[in-house]
Amino acid sequence: MMWQILSVVGGLALLVWSADRFVDGAAATARHIGISPLLIGMVVIGFGTSAPEIVVSLFAALEGNPGLALGNAYGSNIANIALILGTTALLKPITVHSQVLRRELPVLLAVTLFAWWLLSDGDFSRGDGLLQLLIFLLLLIAAIRFSGSGNRSEDALATETDAEAAQMALPDAIRWLIIGLLLLIAASRLVVWGAIGIATTLGVSDLIIGLTVVAIGTSLPELAAGISAVRKNEHDLALGNIIGSNLFNTLLVAGIAGSVAPHHIDAALLNRDLPLLAALTLLLMLMAIGIRGPGRINRIEGGLLLLIFSGYTGWLILEVIRSHG
Repeated sequence: MMWQILSVVGGLALLVWSADRFVDGAAATARHIGISPLLIGMVVIGFGTSAPEIVVSLFAALEGNPGLALGNAYGSNIANIALILGTTALLKPITVHSQVLRRELPVLLAVTLFAWWLLSDGDFSRGDGLLQLLIFLLLLIAAIRFSGSGNRSEDALATETDAEAAQMALPDAIRWLIIGLLLLIAASRLVVWGAIGIATTLGVSDLIIGLTVVAIGTSLPELAAGISAVRKNEHDLALGNIIGSNLFNTLLVAGIAGSVAPHHIDAALLNRDLPLLAALTLLLMLMAIGIRGPGRINRIEGGLLLLIFSGYTGWLILEVIRSHG
């Protein structure tokens, strides 16, 4: 078990370091080529940090276990909002800008509710999966067009300029963006492999591992990138990371699973997990709007999100215990 412990410790250290380089590269690249940092967070970081979910879900579907693919996608979304964003806000309140409120968060809520409705008949057909992939492609094109027609001076005001990122040359920025992304993915896999090995050695069931270690493990890149982003005052990157990752998981990851292996939906996903995900997405919008208008997701709200995640995880563990009791 020593190798697994070293894998977890080393993977976590690599996550922190690579996320730091990744955010520097993403912020500098955005400024050099005139793209909104929020778009960089949603597309580049969203895709990169969702890569573990994409790989896990694709192989799960190909191996005839599409239920695991959907559980991974939606479970990661719950972890992204309740665990990742909650932890990030608890460490440092997240400033929310009006552009996010006007467009990105409502789109995420609409996509989440649409996915819930699409699966409500109890079947996830190939047509459902292809429809989700089509919507993902259209949203990606729309995001690029909005960014291209946006006001660059307004984008510049959206985040506080980090001196190191501003001085980084474009080739260096792109290099660190790519290196940081690859190391983020590799580090997350190290942590998940080590954690699963430890849990197996200690005799924890595979189901418990899937509900806890794998779901949290595949969300580790979002955690590392989010903490690093707010530490550098790149708040748009931190929130865009979560929004982008959840859009990728809901439309791309789940869409791939449905397209590859159509299947019947577990009732628990419809009655427990998707309602919670929709409620968390709505709660995130309400927190971002605030009582006095757009402001911050503060530490109290971050603590509430963590409390919700703890309760949800405890609920899942109790259900597993009852089913094996």
